[in-house]
Amino acid sequence: MDRLNSELYLQNCYIIQENERLRKKAQLLNQENQVLLSELKQKLSKSSAKNTKNSLPDLNISTNSNPPTSSSSRP
Repeated sequence: MDRLNSELYLQNCYIIQENERLRKKAQLLNQENQVLLSELKQKLSKSSAKNTKNSLPDLNISTNSNPPTSSSSRP
């Protein structure tokens, strides 16, 4: 019984160490992910700002070549 208990204790210690190693790795990956997400958001906001400036309609250009007359489909 003592031998089995010792083996289980050693397995538990190994699992705890492995868990700690994986926790640290997950933390590093999360930090890297946050940095990449921040960079992506910055690039998208810059791109969006450029597209917004370029895609603003010119309000001085008329889209309708024949303006409506007062005798249109009103009775």
